Amino acid sequence: MNLKEFIVDSINQSTLEVFSTMLGVELAQGAATFEDAKPGIECEVISLIGLAGSWAGAGSLSCSAALACRVCANMLMTEATAVNEEVLDAVAELTNMIVGNVKTALESKLGPLGLSIPTVVYGRNFKTKTAGTTDWISMRFDWDGDYLLVKLCLAPHDKDAHHRIHLFEDAGTLAA
Repeated sequence: MNLKEFIVDSINQSTLEVFSTMLGVELAQGAATFEDAKPGIECEVISLIGLAGSWAGAGSLSCSAALACRVCANMLMTEATAVNEEVLDAVAELTNMIVGNVKTALESKLGPLGLSIPTVVYGRNFKTKTAGTTDWISMRFDWDGDYLLVKLCLAPHDKDAHHRIHLFEDAGTLAA
């Protein structure tokens, strides 16, 4: 299994597990795509969280305002009809759980990684752009006709990271 496949599998498992456990929702397996770092139009709600260590990057969760309200309603067992602080906090926590689980899975292959606190943006007509050139791994999950995008970009941050990935390649465990 190469690194991209491992990340795709980790995102898929983490997202399905968090939705099942925390929201009581069974999602179908996500579909993966690979996107370059060019700016792209996002959904109405996006939550970003940084990863750092010998590898560095970011994870994100994007969705419509309606889906963000559904996340909050299921997570907090309360009604959420409009995006407010509780909704944004619920999306931030969902991002923290999903990307945090992915980070934990990746650490077994890539070494220790740190996780920042999530930043959530809500609005329309905005674009995001990554400063690096690393591709994003994007997975789309459908929830009753609405969709959630979970994305991750990750690149070696130092020479030891390159060495570590080659050790896994040689062992047949992980390839870039």
